[in-house]
Amino acid sequence: MIAWVLTTAAAGLLALVVFQIIVYPYFWDDLIYHLTLRKIQLMTTLRMKNGVITFLDCFVDQARKIPKKPFIVFEDQVLTYQYVDRRSNKVGQVFRTVGRVKKGDTVALLMSNEPDFICVWFGLCKLGCEVAFLNFNLKSKSLLHCIETCGAKILVVGSDLVSSLAEVLNTLQDNGIDLWVVDSNTSYQGMTTLLDKTETASDEPPPVDRSPQTDITSTFLFIFTSGTTGLPKAARDRVYLSLPLYHMSASLLGIGGCIELGATCVLKNKFSASQFWKDCQRHDVTVFQYVGELCRYLVNQPKVAEESAHRVRIAVGSGLRTDVWREFSRRFGKVRVRESYGLTEANVGFLNYTREVGPIGRAGFFNKRRLPFELLKYDPVTYEPVRNDAGHCVQANKGETGILVAPVTAMNPFLGYAGNKTLSEKKLLRGVFKEGDVYFNTGDLMLQDYRDFLYFRDRIGDTFRWKGENVATTEVSEILGSVEFLQEVNVYGVSVPGYEGRAGMAAVVLKPDQTLDGKKLYSHLVENLPAYSWPRFLRVQSCLDVTETFKQQKGRLVQEGFSPLHVQEPLYFLEASEKTYIPLTESIYDSIVTGQIRL
Repeated sequence: MIAWVLTTAAAGLLALVVFQIIVYPYFWDDLIYHLTLRKIQLMTTLRMKNGVITFLDCFVDQARKIPKKPFIVFEDQVLTYQYVDRRSNKVGQVFRTVGRVKKGDTVALLMSNEPDFICVWFGLCKLGCEVAFLNFNLKSKSLLHCIETCGAKILVVGSDLVSSLAEVLNTLQDNGIDLWVVDSNTSYQGMTTLLDKTETASDEPPPVDRSPQTDITSTFLFIFTSGTTGLPKAARDRVYLSLPLYHMSASLLGIGGCIELGATCVLKNKFSASQFWKDCQRHDVTVFQYVGELCRYLVNQPKVAEESAHRVRIAVGSGLRTDVWREFSRRFGKVRVRESYGLTEANVGFLNYTREVGPIGRAGFFNKRRLPFELLKYDPVTYEPVRNDAGHCVQANKGETGILVAPVTAMNPFLGYAGNKTLSEKKLLRGVFKEGDVYFNTGDLMLQDYRDFLYFRDRIGDTFRWKGENVATTEVSEILGSVEFLQEVNVYGVSVPGYEGRAGMAAVVLKPDQTLDGKKLYSHLVENLPAYSWPRFLRVQSCLDVTETFKQQKGRLVQEGFSPLHVQEPLYFLEASEKTYIPLTESIYDSIVTGQIRL
């Protein structure tokens, strides 16, 4: 009898396991990830009860616990947690006594990647200041706009960037902006030097005005937005960080992640694909952070011995295209990719904690309870959510692309954009599923498949319409990127006289010693893409324009279009009758715009 019961129980357990594997194959992955996040949440709650509430509190707490632990490794410098803590105290003391900076003041920071970026940032935070990170590529009007938007009355600039202010220096001074340079001396009139004064300043924490009371919603940092990533939990990690610190991925998630873990950050002034694996081996790196096309640069580099003689375990970031991901995994297989998605301005995000190539995360039962979101059907022309007869939005089906939205609640707020209430309101959807509800519109198009994996499809604005159909630039780029002779691809839409919507165009970079094979490319398109999404025009470049965070730039390409008179680089036209791409001459261009050649 006992043997029968045990056999029956074992058979039932086996059947249950088989059922789970078939019906819910990622159940344990989902559950373990959920429990890990719950553990982190409980630890954070306990820490807050002990008075460690803010980002700065966490850093000061780590400096007390692990004072001699290396915090920042930069070139040949090694800065411990204690050193950065004390140096930031000195910075705070100087701004308090010399600059008369006080709690609540907004200070703009224009610096390249260097240790003093962090020391100045933390020093100002210790005074209770609101710090605004500025993109060091900004010029004249854009720079002035950002400073005005955040309301800064003080600008701190790195010594290597002072010359970039030449055109706006007088305007800044006329506007009453107090100018500081992170240097010991300067030839510019009206600028106050910082480093000479920190040498004699006290390294004791600067006194801070404790009133009015700061709460959890008080402004801590202004960031001019872009995408985000996350960092894994592993206290012995050495995290390689080559992204610009003005970007949230690098500052709050890169530096902040290291502080949270008590880890070491190997900081680079800028990314170098040729030096990457050498740096990883030299500094014993275990984790690196990527954004956009960074991983593509690595797979396009010639093989070096260091790429297989390092301790890197994890690559974590966002914006990794599936075709690059597959090649990256094939070549650097022991490095696990943790692709993620997030936004600077909203509390919605995903992490792919499985080994599935391509998704940004999962929408399983546990994840949706922790961080609710929805995908909405949208109008393919206006990209506005579709509403039913009752005036409410309609959920997208599984396998269907929809707009990602997240509910705005007390626990999941949207605080808006500094200085622009109109733009803030435009990001909100009201009456989505019932009267009175409010959702944040990410402006991103996502797809949830039947296994509950989530895929980033495109950003509204990048997607374009042609022949009455939506063309997702990300999808087309991935397909083209798998062609053997193409190294990089940037897909966008261009206006053609006499046609609705925009025709597809691709800026491409050929692999070394490769030529454009129009017939092979045409065959590849026929096999993998519907005709409406084929790029009608090609622009062959020596390199692609990207931002400091390796996101492809399309604006100038869209504006220049496909005219041989405006584009000096080789242009090609898809000649369907010949099943190939042919050089786009002025004669062919004229025939297209006059309607003699139909697309």
